[in-house]
Amino acid sequence: MEATTPTLQTPPLFSGQRDTNQAQKTAALGSDFETFLKMLTVQMENQDPLNPVDSADYAVQLATFSSVEQQVRTNDLLSSLAATMASGGVESLGHWVGMDVRAGNEGYFDGSDIELIAPDRKDADQRILVVRDETGGITTQENIAASGTDFSWDGNFANGVEAPHGTYTFSVESFNNGTLLATESVQAYNRVREAVIEDGEAMLILKGGNSVAPSDVAALRSPD
Repeated sequence: MEATTPTLQTPPLFSGQRDTNQAQKTAALGSDFETFLKMLTVQMENQDPLNPVDSADYAVQLATFSSVEQQVRTNDLLSSLAATMASGGVESLGHWVGMDVRAGNEGYFDGSDIELIAPDRKDADQRILVVRDETGGITTQENIAASGTDFSWDGNFANGVEAPHGTYTFSVESFNNGTLLATESVQAYNRVREAVIEDGEAMLILKGGNSVAPSDVAALRSPD
């Protein structure tokens, strides 16, 4: 199945809730402005007629209130945009659920082969897949094709015993004439179980419980 580059689509806003919140905030600002005007009127009525307050001072007070009001409105707008982006992110990722994504070097083994993508090195005559468990310990090593990028791990150890279900990490060691050229991470495909918001960010929850940011996804494809 051919992989595709993932794209995001921003859904419409929840206008009813947004309009209600905005109306409440607008009413609060209007109430504050009325209170400010009442205080300013009282100040003018009780000033010393022989030493009246300079009109410039009133202008400064009005400008100060206007500045604070604009800052409040700006903060409200930024909060609204952040909420909208978070909501839009998780909704636009809804169609990813049930798809396979390629991101990172961790794959969850549940009895089915894990599809892997490795860097292709033209100068290698031998490559070894290194599989590590969740503790970081090496569980198995096996030879793979000296060239190419697509291959899979069937979940079996070198002795033929099937690995316990769980999360494994993958890397490839490339050699030439017995000399190690490089050790490189291998990307794994995992099934997306759900899309959630974590700390204000849209995240994909993968089979096995690992999470990944949509921006870290290198490829998206339909399951076989």
